[in-house]
Amino acid sequence: MNIFISWFPMLLLIGVWVFFMRQMQGGGGKGGAFSFGKSRARMLDDSKERVTFADVAGCDEAKEEVGELVDFLRDPSKFQTLGGRIPRGVLMVGSPGTGKTLLAKAIAGEAKVPFFSISGSDFVEMFVGVGAARVRDMFEQAKKQSPCIVFIDEIDAVGRQRGAGLGGGNDEREQTLNALLVEMDGFEGASGVIVIAATNRPDVLDPALLRPGRFDRQVVVPLPDIRGREQILVVHMRKVPVASDVKADILARGTPGMSGADLANLVNEAALFAARRGKRFVEMDDFESAKDKIMMGAERRSMIMPEEERRNTAYHESGHAVVARLLPKTDPVHKVTIIPRGRALGVTMQLPSEDRYSMDKTRILDTIAVLFGGRIAEEIFMHQMTTGASNDFERATDMARRMVTQWGMSEALGTMVYGENEGEVFLGRSVTTHKNISEATMQQVDAEIRRIIDQQYSLARKLIEENRDKIEAMTKALLEWETIDADQIDDIMSGKPPRPPKPTPSQPPQPPQDAAPTAPATTTTPTQPAQET
Repeated sequence: MNIFISWFPMLLLIGVWVFFMRQMQGGGGKGGAFSFGKSRARMLDDSKERVTFADVAGCDEAKEEVGELVDFLRDPSKFQTLGGRIPRGVLMVGSPGTGKTLLAKAIAGEAKVPFFSISGSDFVEMFVGVGAARVRDMFEQAKKQSPCIVFIDEIDAVGRQRGAGLGGGNDEREQTLNALLVEMDGFEGASGVIVIAATNRPDVLDPALLRPGRFDRQVVVPLPDIRGREQILVVHMRKVPVASDVKADILARGTPGMSGADLANLVNEAALFAARRGKRFVEMDDFESAKDKIMMGAERRSMIMPEEERRNTAYHESGHAVVARLLPKTDPVHKVTIIPRGRALGVTMQLPSEDRYSMDKTRILDTIAVLFGGRIAEEIFMHQMTTGASNDFERATDMARRMVTQWGMSEALGTMVYGENEGEVFLGRSVTTHKNISEATMQQVDAEIRRIIDQQYSLARKLIEENRDKIEAMTKALLEWETIDADQIDDIMSGKPPRPPKPTPSQPPQPPQDAAPTAPATTTTPTQPAQET
């Protein structure tokens, strides 16, 4: 006992020293002082619920492309007998929210092979050389588990073009990229390791990363079309109790340009609206209200507007709506509201009748005229100008400038691109911005933009002056009901008195009854984001 008591402090010090040495060498988990070079890739756990291709909708072509990877991993001999080899890497490209990461999860769920997941930003730290060490460690772990899949999300964080930026210095990101290039297809190569990467910025990636042998295949995951949106809505509607009146095909037609993430958010917002109203099922009215909130912003009914400003907003929105209905190549007017939503005091909502992938010259000119309709109505009926049309002018000028300088839609200046080199300095594209057109040509460009704008402005003014009665009728309906839909707009345009608004969806009892005139609030529905203000 005396010997133990005398040696106890020494044994305690030795134990503490051993413990700290193990921690510093990385033996104590992720926090070791020498564990910076260890890979942060997480291996997918089989115990969690796996995502399969049945959970991915709206991108059939992308599913077919990556489905070959799953077939190869399950039965390699099927391809090897004909001399084919599996792609070393697959780069998934698409807009934010289209389902690139979900597609990678589905590949992992279908392939039944080890799956490592890591983000591009996990490689780079404040310490020099850490990113490259992590890349080497990740591939070393993956080779031990081959055949396997390594998924790198947001690869543009480390895969940006080399030689970018100004000044000297050691770029840690370039070392990480060099290590990634060598591991994917260097002297040894990564046999049995398939790299899947996702990005929404393919234009900034290094060319050496995109060559065959590294990323052999680029899979574009586009925004869903009308059938894709319907399939995505059906997938998400499985998770909520939906009423019998909800039609996924009608909702798909009314949500052009929405991504898979937007549609998932739409279903979630509709469920929240139904819960607020005390319903047992999510009804079509809840989806309409959710669509309004997402596309236009939440209603600001507490906002008190002076009567003159309210009348001005009603004339402004009526001007947009009437010009849009009279011109041939414009999207149908879905609804008009003067209820403040988001940052807008009023909205004229136009929904395309079908998916559109390009625009012709007539449609662009008609759109410019519609944008001017609001200010012209203010001038003619209220005899004043307000700041509410600033966004309309900005968008109209931008469209006219693009027609002249980019799209070759000007007879005077022909089919040539005019403008300055706008390459980003920190991507190594252009260190100096230089003009490639002369001063005289720039004056011609400005004069042509001015001509297009003046021409469409006078067209919109002519239409509004010829249809003053329709503007007055629409303004009166807006001031009375605050929101009118396509049916009421049809009545006004045909010269008939507008039908009364549809009843509002059932809501919890509301205290005052003077909110009755604003009933159509829940009927206000969406259009393209910030269509008109």
